[in-house]
Amino acid sequence: MKTNREIAEYTLEALRKAGADHAQCIVSHGNVDELNADSGEFSLMRTLFNSSVSMKVLKDGKKGTTSVNKTDKETIDNAVKDCIAAAESSVADRAESIAELEKNEHFVVGVVEPDRDKLFDRLQEYLQDVSKEYPKVVIEQLISSFTRASTLLMNTNGVVYEYDYGGYDLSSMFSASEGEKSSSFVGYGGDFENLDNKLIDFGMMRILLEESEKQLDTKPVEGKFVGKIVITPACLDSILMVIFRNFISDTMLINGTSMWKDSLGKKVASDKLSVSTVPLDKRVVCGERFTAEGYRSENMDIIKDGVLKNFMLSQYGANKTGFTRAKNLSYNFAVQPGDESHDEIIRSIDRGILLNRFSGGMPSVNGDFSGVAKNSFLIENGKVTAPISETMISGNLADMLNNVIAVSADTVCDGVSILPWIAFDGITISGK
Repeated sequence: MKTNREIAEYTLEALRKAGADHAQCIVSHGNVDELNADSGEFSLMRTLFNSSVSMKVLKDGKKGTTSVNKTDKETIDNAVKDCIAAAESSVADRAESIAELEKNEHFVVGVVEPDRDKLFDRLQEYLQDVSKEYPKVVIEQLISSFTRASTLLMNTNGVVYEYDYGGYDLSSMFSASEGEKSSSFVGYGGDFENLDNKLIDFGMMRILLEESEKQLDTKPVEGKFVGKIVITPACLDSILMVIFRNFISDTMLINGTSMWKDSLGKKVASDKLSVSTVPLDKRVVCGERFTAEGYRSENMDIIKDGVLKNFMLSQYGANKTGFTRAKNLSYNFAVQPGDESHDEIIRSIDRGILLNRFSGGMPSVNGDFSGVAKNSFLIENGKVTAPISETMISGNLADMLNNVIAVSADTVCDGVSILPWIAFDGITISGK
């Protein structure tokens, strides 16, 4: 067996013979060319080769799953036995299913062959640019790679999806240092399809590097007050992920604990807010083309003008709850931009925080949250003033979405999401 298709066909036939009523198989082959730098010096260059086979079976209404990272016959035969045994020992669940045949497709996205020399040159240039333009910043770790993979999903209903893709990624961890003073670490990166531009100009990189130097001299926020926060694109992605996992994911809706379980088609946020998941957007690098359940991915509105349009449910979650399956299961967020620049939004704020990073636990079922604002700045009288030492912020996620002051017209794309700056009111800010 040499090709993904041959491996998948063999695996499905073996599962059938072992007693599966229905089965699905995902086979993936790929390689990663990786370059690492530590403390500003290149430390590693390697190529990793990856192969995997994941299986799902339904037998008498019971599900079994298993995954292996080898594709030889002996490994697959043993995995088939394990998968069937897992099904036989599980509990029957009528919500379990595999995808029905719609239209089989083969997707080819991104870069076929990497330019390794140019990637090295761009990374070296990035280190030199940072050293020259932001001399107080130390790049503690830099990891960049080119990933090329071929994935095939096949099931016993005749579904066949193939996806060949390739792209670059970058992850940079840095802080500023001067004498005995040092700033908090900042991590930033993303995905890109070509090496046409300087890496220092990628996304919010320059902004965060500049702000890292400013973070050398932080000041505590005085007192406790209810004010406004402006969440930057560097932080907004993780905030949205937490919100939607808390309110519209499988777990919360199946358990019936979601505050929004009866809110489809109803207003859940300010009419200034529109959020979609957009894996097919041309700005998203190698986005999802089909789900792990075997359905073709489409872009999908989650909130449109403040109204909840869709839950983020898998087919299993949809079967359990009676709601509609999500059109994709990605977290490639796009927020509809507003009419003002983020600088104009900041000028309208009397007192608040510019939030670049939030560190906190999972919110409660009702959306209450608290945590620490990191790498952030005080806003006073329409200006970003002092970098702040770690400051507590708290509030309620549902209330926060209804208290959107403004959404910026300017956005940042990191190859994963397309996000603006958003200002929210009603946040409790606690300093000394």
